[in-house]
Amino acid sequence: MATARSVFVSDNTSGAYHCVSRCVRRAWLCGVDPYSGMDYSYRKLYVEKRLQEVAACFAVGIYGYAVMSNHLHVVVHVDVDAAQQWSEEEVARRWCQLFHRREQDVELRIERLLKQTQRIAILRQRLCSLSWLMRCINEPIARIANSEDICTGRFWEGRFKCQVLADERAVLAAMAYVDLNPVRAGMTVRLDQSHHTSIQKRILSCRADESKSRQKLKPLLGIAPALSLKQGQYIELVQWTGQQVRPDKKGAIPKCAPSALGKTGCSAKHWPTQVKAVGSGYWRMIGSAEQLIEKAEAIGQRWIKGISIARQVQKA
Repeated sequence: MATARSVFVSDNTSGAYHCVSRCVRRAWLCGVDPYSGMDYSYRKLYVEKRLQEVAACFAVGIYGYAVMSNHLHVVVHVDVDAAQQWSEEEVARRWCQLFHRREQDVELRIERLLKQTQRIAILRQRLCSLSWLMRCINEPIARIANSEDICTGRFWEGRFKCQVLADERAVLAAMAYVDLNPVRAGMTVRLDQSHHTSIQKRILSCRADESKSRQKLKPLLGIAPALSLKQGQYIELVQWTGQQVRPDKKGAIPKCAPSALGKTGCSAKHWPTQVKAVGSGYWRMIGSAEQLIEKAEAIGQRWIKGISIARQVQKA
């Protein structure tokens, strides 16, 4: 029986999340369909463009993403406090930018919204809601794809998977897991050739301006707190982690483990386990064993999947 997302995710609380949306029946609707031979890879550009659009309107910061052939990964931080500080006019303007109407004057529409205090309160809440964020990412893509395919119905599965990221280590592990998706899928062995991923954007950005590698690790899109690592340290960490997830490198721990590992709170032995566990080792929440146990007690459960792995990676 599926568990309601509201048990773990509250629209009134700031937090970081790893979200996954899959195409219906896991069909290859954003890649090369092995059955028909049709290439839908260009739709990945639609998804990336939409991520930029929603991040400019919502009170969120997108730390990482990977647009795959049949699913989308997003690591996002929702900032409820930022939305509460917006003026009513800013709320109305962001909403009109998100849901623009070609035939209606924007300023006139904003003026009408400002006369509806209750409506503004609802829109403010939506602009810091994780559910509305994923809805606004996915729905336009579905409409475009269905129009191109001359069909109706779902493009994405009804429920997106969501994991609460309880601390910075969980955020970094989820980011690394997402950025290494093309590597694990055998699509590439080079991160700078991992198209439609956040790690490629970070690498190319640092190559164009070397000073960016020394800057704090911030979200690529939107606004959110900077993490403790520098951008160059994170890239080095992902490159090293990628060597551990390759089939021909299984279990190998090279001596040149990056110094950034110290800031994750994980050893070189346990960090690869933490990253891999994001996919199936954890369930609805990633964090320390204590955080998972506390959450289990809060929702009236005796156990949450991932506690044993959390204990394992916390060992020195």
